[in-house]
Amino acid sequence: MVGASFLQPRIISSFVGDRLIQSRQPLSQLFQYNPGHKHVSMQLSRTFSGLTDLLFNRRTNLDEVPNSKRKRLRPGKLSPRRPVPNHIQRPPYVKTRMEPGIASEPEVHNLKGIECMRASGRLAAQVLNYAGTLVKPGITTDEIDQAVHQMIIDNGAYPSPLGYGGFPKSVCTSVNECICHGIPDSRPLEDGDIINIDVTVYLNGYHGDTSATFFCGDVDEEARNLVKVTKECLDKAISICAPGVELKKIGKTIHDHADKFRYGVVQQFVGHGVGRVFHADPVVLHFRNNDGGRMVLNQTFTIEPMLTIGSINPIIWDDNWTVVTEDGSLSAQFEHTILITEDGAEILTQCED
Repeated sequence: MVGASFLQPRIISSFVGDRLIQSRQPLSQLFQYNPGHKHVSMQLSRTFSGLTDLLFNRRTNLDEVPNSKRKRLRPGKLSPRRPVPNHIQRPPYVKTRMEPGIASEPEVHNLKGIECMRASGRLAAQVLNYAGTLVKPGITTDEIDQAVHQMIIDNGAYPSPLGYGGFPKSVCTSVNECICHGIPDSRPLEDGDIINIDVTVYLNGYHGDTSATFFCGDVDEEARNLVKVTKECLDKAISICAPGVELKKIGKTIHDHADKFRYGVVQQFVGHGVGRVFHADPVVLHFRNNDGGRMVLNQTFTIEPMLTIGSINPIIWDDNWTVVTEDGSLSAQFEHTILITEDGAEILTQCED
């Protein structure tokens, strides 16, 4: 989850060990991927702009999606921030209000840490599974957020997105052309929508992070195929993971499979280390790349490919979170937190039957 403002420079902070790293670079410079250079979780497209509202108002045909009856998303109304009981442990960023960033050390765990990761991953999976059962025409994404929030705190955990870099809700709900980081609001889901629900919980000092794309009512074949292939990309990427495997093989595996169906692979948003901190090394690219780095035994990170039917270029709304496709085409995403084991990878956010 990365927020951005393109109207003025902002301070970006991230914890590296016990040290606080700060940068006064504009986000347009800080969050950019350049081959051969250190990178973080977001690069900017020329289409990113603080003038989103101006673009919406100047182009009369922007409400309609080409060759579709579906209308483009518009922001709804936000409800007040939901409270969390005082006894529930909060991530450090909630109190410090530090900006989004990536810690430079990978998340590699001892036996106790692995068990904690399993517990947080298991809860995240259970919450996501429950959230998926709520998806139906007429329900608002704010109602989904309310249900997710309640289930998380009922289990003694903190909803990791809440307050992260100023994010106002407890879950991300990304509908149709929304690539990621959709903010739950008053918009009711409509028959034929697809929705990605991204759940992260902070339990006993460890984050578990997962997402899936769900069907709302009668979804057409085009959207169903996109969702199916996106899930296959994640599964195939996980299947090649093991100690010593090059991280770049994840991107190649995903990109190769997406190409077979002529889907686009979003490049600006990435997987990441996760555990005691929300976002850590390694940065996991979902497209073909030549980055170095290999997987390490007992390491945890996410893989979370985002595929599109059309343009892979993102536009960010003026809320500095919601990211949508430039052309309004559909986008789908799936995500798991995995643990690198001696004989491969264990999915920590897999719901048990």
